[in-house]
Amino acid sequence: MNFTLLLRDKKVLFILLVVNIIGSLYGFIWYGGQLSITPNKYLIFVPDSPTASLFFVFVLIGLILRTNLPLFEALAIVTLFKYGIWAVVMNVLVLIEIGYLDWSSYMLIFSHGAMAIQGLLYKSFYKIKGWHLVVAAIWTLHNDVIDYLFNMMPRYSVLDNYIPQIGYFTFWLSVISIGITYFLCIRKKKAIPEI
Repeated sequence: MNFTLLLRDKKVLFILLVVNIIGSLYGFIWYGGQLSITPNKYLIFVPDSPTASLFFVFVLIGLILRTNLPLFEALAIVTLFKYGIWAVVMNVLVLIEIGYLDWSSYMLIFSHGAMAIQGLLYKSFYKIKGWHLVVAAIWTLHNDVIDYLFNMMPRYSVLDNYIPQIGYFTFWLSVISIGITYFLCIRKKKAIPEI
């Protein structure tokens, strides 16, 4: 079986669906303490990673049903890559700052690394158009504004002294994530002639 057929296999899609549902639920629980003190108007913007994996849950449901949900595809690929890489980098920074990580931090590095990869793996199945990516870009960059101008970013207390630098890194990671999505899902597909 070739890799493309493997990715499209219903058993693989179903396993990924279950993993992403569990990961999303765990992520919302992980954010529970922060969500309990977050003003209602910001609630939707706080749980970044579980929201990204929830977008991918809808993408997987679409693929299982042999249909496309391109807005969710755009939101998923951009945010999965962004927050997957972001969480890996933040945990590595914690390791550098304090010299050790507990088991849950290593689990976060592994799971978020996988999160970043899974959205990219399905790029050839997406039907993203320019306007879908524009909406995903607005969502993602607006989320950065909420996080770093209104102080709603995920809490890593040992990194509090680096918030401006982390905000700057996060903005450019958003831009890179949007650019990768454009290149892989829009520009590259335009370059391939229709048969």
